[in-house]
Amino acid sequence: MVYASRMRIGELARCTGVSIDTLRYYERIGLLPKARRSDNGYRDYPPEVRNRLRVIRNAAALGFPLKEIASVLRIRDAGGSPCRQVRDYAVSIVAQLEERIAELKAERRAMLALIEQWNARLSKTPEGQRAHLLEMRRA
Repeated sequence: MVYASRMRIGELARCTGVSIDTLRYYERIGLLPKARRSDNGYRDYPPEVRNRLRVIRNAAALGFPLKEIASVLRIRDAGGSPCRQVRDYAVSIVAQLEERIAELKAERRAMLALIEQWNARLSKTPEGQRAHLLEMRRA
């Protein structure tokens, strides 16, 4: 798609699904280039900003922090090819995910063991009496 005209911030927000506040923030931190200002002070964005926003949103959805996205875009804006940097960062995200998965599995095992302890205590607790489950120490 080729878009010939520049867009004001509200139009850009509507067509990309990014809030006006987010667009201003992205501009402030350098993810978006400073918008040209019209005579009345409105931000005026070139049509290419749509694709840049798509890149930012895709990268953020993959888990890239905004600082890393900004670094990639700076390299790209300077004519460089940040593809290896993107791949390397994605590899580090996978490593972080693997670590988090291991932590979650350990938490699951601990919770299942705790439930077993609670079941044992509940089986010895008369109906209507407190079993003080949350006071129990984890094994």
